[in-house]
Amino acid sequence: MVSWLLVFAAVSMLPACGAAGPREPGLRSELLRMLDRDQAFRTMEAPEEQWRRVEEANTLRMKQILDTYGWPGRSLVGEDGAKAAWALVQHSDLDLAFQRRGLVLMRKAVDDGDAEPSELAFLEDRVRVAEGRPQVYGTQWELTPEGEWRPRTPIEDEARVDERRAGAGMKPLREYLRELRTLAG
Repeated sequence: MVSWLLVFAAVSMLPACGAAGPREPGLRSELLRMLDRDQAFRTMEAPEEQWRRVEEANTLRMKQILDTYGWPGRSLVGEDGAKAAWALVQHSDLDLAFQRRGLVLMRKAVDDGDAEPSELAFLEDRVRVAEGRPQVYGTQWELTPEGEWRPRTPIEDEARVDERRAGAGMKPLREYLRELRTLAG
């Protein structure tokens, strides 16, 4: 299971908190701590039971956060806090219903300019993969036993995937795959 690698790579390539400052700096700090813990246990070396406990605790807390605040966007928790919230919802693989709920809330946040369209694309694909449906943006990949990258589910209308990726502010698929190959070494 290398999906953690994809999200870690995406999060690690993103900028830190914006200059305007979040309305909820304490929540921002909590989200960043939660993501740090998530990343510390999402390694190939960590026992599955250990990262599963972290995921369950993070999902429970994220449910409370969404209940209280709605989507924790940039205006609420800053750029890096919003990215942490996105990654934590994306990593809530044990609770597809929760990921779907996050997807709905994140769509509205993107429409309101308070969340990143590229992050929404990752979450959209993550939910679709979990549902066994084709991806829209081609963000969810895995390694075969032979060490080759393949999409976790087919890519819908693959001939136009780069148009959709561009619309979400993402690099073309071939560049994304080049980055994945570099990360996997």
